Amino acid sequence: PRAHEPEHLVVGHVSKPHGTRGEVFVWPLTDRPEVIFAYDAEVLLGGEQGQPGEAPETLRVERSRPFKRGLLIKFDGYDDRSAVEPFAQRYLLVPLARLEPLAEDEVYYHQLLGAEVVTVEGERVGRVREVYETKPAHLLEVKSEDGKLHLVPYSERIVKKVDREARRIVIKPPPGLLEL
Repeated sequence: PRAHEPEHLVVGHVSKPHGTRGEVFVWPLTDRPEVIFAYDAEVLLGGEQGQPGEAPETLRVERSRPFKRGLLIKFDGYDDRSAVEPFAQRYLLVPLARLEPLAEDEVYYHQLLGAEVVTVEGERVGRVREVYETKPAHLLEVKSEDGKLHLVPYSERIVKKVDREARRIVIKPPPGLLEL
C-alpha cells in the first residue's frame, strides 16, 4: 500500500450483544455486507476508534442475518452473551488486500480524505476533510485555503472525475454552491 493507504478497512461497528446465544448487532459500514459477513468469512476485532490494535483478534462468521437496519452476527466459538459483551462498541475490520479490486469509478472513503478538489475550470476549491453519509448523496466537507468550509454533494451531477492516484476530485458545482 502507498503511504496514505491504511492496511485495514473498517467494515462494521458492533453495537451490542443480542439475546443469549452469542449474537451481536452490527451496523455494516460497507456496500457489500453479504460478502464481508458471509459464512466462514474472517474479520478482525478492532478497537473503539476503528484501529486494529497490536494483535487484533480474528473472528470467523458462523452465521449472519439481516435485522432491522443492520445485521445479527454469530462468530464461531462465541456461544453466549458473556463471551461477546467485550465486543460492544468496537469496530470490525478486514485487511485491505483481502478486498476485491475496485471498479474504475469506485473509491474508498479514506481515498477521498485529503484529496484536492478543483472545478472543471481548474479553480482550486480546497481539500476534503470529512465524508458524511447522507441521503440522497454523501457530502464532502471541503476546506479551502482561507479556512472556509464547503459541503459538496458526492453525486454524478457534481463530481465529474475522481483521480485516485493523483488524489484529485474534479467537480462542476451548480451556481451558488461554493458561495454558501
